[in-house]
Amino acid sequence: MAVLNLRSLAGGRMLRGSQPFGLDAAATSDFLAEHGIQAIMDLRSELERSLVPWLIPDGSGHTDSLPGSNGDVSAVELIHNPLDPNAVAGSRQAVETPEDLGDLYLGWIRIRPEWVADALRPVAQGKRTLIHCSLGKDRTGVVSAVALLAAGASDEAVVNDYTATTTNLPNMLEVMAETWRLHVPSTPAQYFSPDLMILQSPEAAIRHFLVGFAREFGEARGFLREAGLTAVEVESLRELRG
Repeated sequence: MAVLNLRSLAGGRMLRGSQPFGLDAAATSDFLAEHGIQAIMDLRSELERSLVPWLIPDGSGHTDSLPGSNGDVSAVELIHNPLDPNAVAGSRQAVETPEDLGDLYLGWIRIRPEWVADALRPVAQGKRTLIHCSLGKDRTGVVSAVALLAAGASDEAVVNDYTATTTNLPNMLEVMAETWRLHVPSTPAQYFSPDLMILQSPEAAIRHFLVGFAREFGEARGFLREAGLTAVEVESLRELRG
């Protein structure tokens, strides 16, 4: 299989997508070389990473090495920057409306602003970076939204990027359900129902997030400075606009 829901943001220095479904070591190396990836920012929890790991040559740690296009195992950084949606803010089970989903996103960055800054640091340092979670929808969507805002993109550009996931969700949910059934057979079938709001990417959710973000944090570059990026790093994100 592959990294699904994959696309680059304006400027091409940042890519967003899903976890690496079904990639063996050789396919992983080919994928990284094809897309010129220099860093991978993995936003998943430890449990999620254990179910669908990046296949690497020399064990695991906070920052690991992956084979690059020239065979140099140090060519690509794998950086673990986890956010467990079940342990940070709010309840995924309580998400019933698009506004609930937007509020969940706001809760994440309200409690963990440094998580967003850390996720964007390799991008801000000039590395072509793949940022992903499991489906590449929620955690990845939040980080991508802040990155685009910091680059000076319009709210409409953020909305369009977020809702682009919608057409990819049916296939991704099917693949995700198969993965969990394989590794955690007790997982209820309805856990990956497309009818669940938490598994959708509605326009109203990201619009609600954008309104809340502007009200609480002002503009994105100031938010990222407060969250830990340097002025130089924040300024470099302007290039994402292309």
